[in-house]
Amino acid sequence: MARTDRRWCVALLLVCCVVLATAGCAAARPPARAAPVAAGPSRPVTAARYLAIAEDGNDRLEIDFDRLAGRDRDRLGAARADLRDAAATERRFDRRLLAIMFPAVTERIARLLFQVNQSRASLTISAATSVSLQQLGSVERRLSAANVPVEEAVRVIRSQLGLPPPDTS
Repeated sequence: MARTDRRWCVALLLVCCVVLATAGCAAARPPARAAPVAAGPSRPVTAARYLAIAEDGNDRLEIDFDRLAGRDRDRLGAARADLRDAAATERRFDRRLLAIMFPAVTERIARLLFQVNQSRASLTISAATSVSLQQLGSVERRLSAANVPVEEAVRVIRSQLGLPPPDTS
């Protein structure tokens, strides 16, 4: 090989090394102006949003189930209306729950709450189709059992958001 050819090869090799080294260093270094990571709302803001929808839903459900246990106990048509309203309230809560941006660990529990509450709402709608007070009574026992996983998920979410446990009544 001629001396000039060797010089070109060495020069080309050096240029390639410099280019590769520069590219490697640039890739390892963060950009000068990294885009800020989008942070969700603060825990107190998230807690307030959750509490607002929970209190609204609980107030409405308390009315429906108090009527169901009281004056509508022996009136099938009224009991069915109470149950339809309760199911609508449960589904409204679920839609509003999914609109809240929770911290990642709480988001998983919120999704679980959504699923178990959807199941409970479906059972509530099923109860609203009862054709007799006796049939309604048997479905009410299943509704009470469906409350257990909902209440447990609620307790976990409230704990993670720094809220007091829910009232038990």
